[in-house]
Amino acid sequence: MKTRRLNPRALIGATLAAAALALPAFAQANELRPVTVVRGLENPWAMAFLPDGRMLVTEKAGRLRIVGRDGRLGAPLAGLPAIAVGGQCGLLDVVVDPRFAENQRIFFTFAEPGEGGNSTAVASARLDGQRLVDVRTIFSQQPKMSSQHHCGSRIVFGRDGHLFVGLGDRFRGKDEAQNPANHIGKVVRIAADGSVPADNPFVGPAGRTGAAPAVWSLGHRNIQGAALHPATGELWASEHGPQGGDEINVAEAGRNYGWPLVTYGRNYGIGTRIGEEGPKPGFEQPLHHWVPTSIAPSGMAFLTSDRYPGWQGSLFVGALRGQMLVRLSLDGRRITGEERLLGNLSQRIRDVRQGPDGWLYVLTDSADGQVIRLER
Repeated sequence: MKTRRLNPRALIGATLAAAALALPAFAQANELRPVTVVRGLENPWAMAFLPDGRMLVTEKAGRLRIVGRDGRLGAPLAGLPAIAVGGQCGLLDVVVDPRFAENQRIFFTFAEPGEGGNSTAVASARLDGQRLVDVRTIFSQQPKMSSQHHCGSRIVFGRDGHLFVGLGDRFRGKDEAQNPANHIGKVVRIAADGSVPADNPFVGPAGRTGAAPAVWSLGHRNIQGAALHPATGELWASEHGPQGGDEINVAEAGRNYGWPLVTYGRNYGIGTRIGEEGPKPGFEQPLHHWVPTSIAPSGMAFLTSDRYPGWQGSLFVGALRGQMLVRLSLDGRRITGEERLLGNLSQRIRDVRQGPDGWLYVLTDSADGQVIRLER
């Protein structure tokens, strides 16, 4: 979807509309009641609900824990592979197989050490009590780099059972985000066993010569949030810009999202342009972006429950630098409003999920990280 430029009169109108929206937003935000479910997590990164109501939580330092239905935090699970921990990298996202009741499998992303440095990898494992067994690394981002930045990453199951994985540009390889032959700054799509689906955009006669077959979309900077739209099945993703230029996109097959050639972001400190702002033929414009200051968007979730009157169908996005939860109201793919919530907590919101009870849960990223349920 292309973003059109507003003329001055339209910009004034949009500003007034935003101000009008802010009044009820403030009242609604004050009605939220944060309830701490568990505390004592060290820089947690992701959470996922098991079918029985328990929760898996990752800690970036390389620990995976189970939170009981009573909020009790379990000991770290045994069986994780070797993990390169440092900077923005470590143990990252976790999701539960839709067929968990049959196979007890989970999937997680982590910084995998190896020749040349490390890269973001996807592993599958079977949960057996307090340990992981049958651990298989099913995907490794190539090439590996000597970097501790922009590891991404989020995993999302598509309706067909395949996995989308959002990957960062590793900070050192921003130009490689435009190279379809590697996995740097890409969304990849793989089957649950790690094989490449035959209908991926760069596979077969219609595929681009030399392109990596797992690539789904390219030109991303650092994807740290992703969710499947509950009505359309589309993959929505958030990614960090540098100084400004954070984006919300719908990641479509074979499309190019611009980084670093087309971006609203600026060079750190000096504020100079990195690329063009667009629109530009051949590149997708974001559905929504943040300028001039980055909020550092992280985990995201669509609300499908009726727990929060008037909010059903909204997209919720955690913010790290912004230390808040953002609610985006939608009309199809059009983002019609933005509300900023939980700023009074002064917490980096790393992940947000809708629980099986319909409540929203947020994960705070700190040395004393918490899982918080948002009640009204």
